[in-house]
Amino acid sequence: MTALVGYQLELLLRSQRWLPPVLGYGLLMVLGISGGDEPLGGLAYAAGLLLPFAAWLVRCAVTVEPAAARACRVSAAGAVRVHRGALLTAVLAAAVLGLAADAAVLVAGGASQVGPVVLFGAGLGATAVAVLLGAAVGALSSRPVLVSGPYGILASLGGSLLLLLVPGAPAHVVVRELVRGGRHGGVDVVAGVLLPMAVSAVVAVAAVAVACTVAGRRAE
Repeated sequence: MTALVGYQLELLLRSQRWLPPVLGYGLLMVLGISGGDEPLGGLAYAAGLLLPFAAWLVRCAVTVEPAAARACRVSAAGAVRVHRGALLTAVLAAAVLGLAADAAVLVAGGASQVGPVVLFGAGLGATAVAVLLGAAVGALSSRPVLVSGPYGILASLGGSLLLLLVPGAPAHVVVRELVRGGRHGGVDVVAGVLLPMAVSAVVAVAAVAVACTVAGRRAE
């Protein structure tokens, strides 16, 4: 699996398909974050914004390889392992993007009302939720689950918005908790960060399993 992820990552970097989501995310971060802002609010913004871009990176990773080359890899390693490698590559890319955004927020932000450990942990937790849910949305809205490109894009955007706006959804919970913590000086780490992370991990694993199962069946 390490070799598959390494190959897929090199393929993604060389294709430059990662540029639009990375540049788009960076531009919106620059427009939305100001120096001296409360760091928790900035981390909430970075995590909420990351979710749809993580799903976009998944779409880039699973469609970057030419059909003939993918067929050769599938015959050698199996469709399930090849597709799982593409999804893991997207998760890695989204995680790096999210960590870079968190670092920028912490460097540019002002003083926080919470301690550095809580601040750092809350930021990592929110980023993890965004990456995991973005991977889930991307896996279910990309091939081989949804073959049609336009429908997949709409499903990706719609799923991302639902996870951010619907009360009780993990992304909504963690973003709201960080915003609340920035205003009131305290973060409920268990209910506001750890629980959404656990739910997001379960959702991501289930979505990846579904996408890999569909990939295996369509390769038969």
